[in-house]
Amino acid sequence: MPAGGRVAVYHRSQYQAERGPDSGASLSRGHTEGVAALPRFVVQLHDATTLHFDFRLQSGQVLRSWAVPKGPSLDPGIRRLAVPVEDHALTAGEFEGVHDGQQRGSGAVIIWDEGTAEIVREGPGHISFVLHGRKLSGGFALTRTGEQRWILVKVRDEDARPGSDIVTERPASVRSGRTWQELLGR
Repeated sequence: MPAGGRVAVYHRSQYQAERGPDSGASLSRGHTEGVAALPRFVVQLHDATTLHFDFRLQSGQVLRSWAVPKGPSLDPGIRRLAVPVEDHALTAGEFEGVHDGQQRGSGAVIIWDEGTAEIVREGPGHISFVLHGRKLSGGFALTRTGEQRWILVKVRDEDARPGSDIVTERPASVRSGRTWQELLGR
């Protein structure tokens, strides 16, 4: 991690320049050295200006990211706002701790869930994928509804849990077992 505990942030233009013109922008390019591997995903709960979840899907050597204010849901009837944010380096998905010098909020970040993602379909303004995480599993979709607005939904499948609230039911980190408040010693 960079000095000062800050998470490295990749700007999309820098990311595209480093990947080269022939590499495309597909999320499904989560492989290394010619050996196919599933891209990873991570969901971090972050106490910043507002408490929110950062939903991240691996795309090549970066994590494509959306801020999801209310967090993901396993209820297919629930739609969650997902606001795209800058791509992050893969190392950002490993961070759990407190950002030094946070101006708003405590800066606490926990790894709420993580695992692998199978990209089922990707097109302009729509990505459907299957997650294999400790809390989130099964089909999900992200659909663009505006310039800076996407909707994250759970697909109706055997992993769907209508009426559930996974965010409230399982608030702790999958890595440390602590909530963001416990991380701060509260």
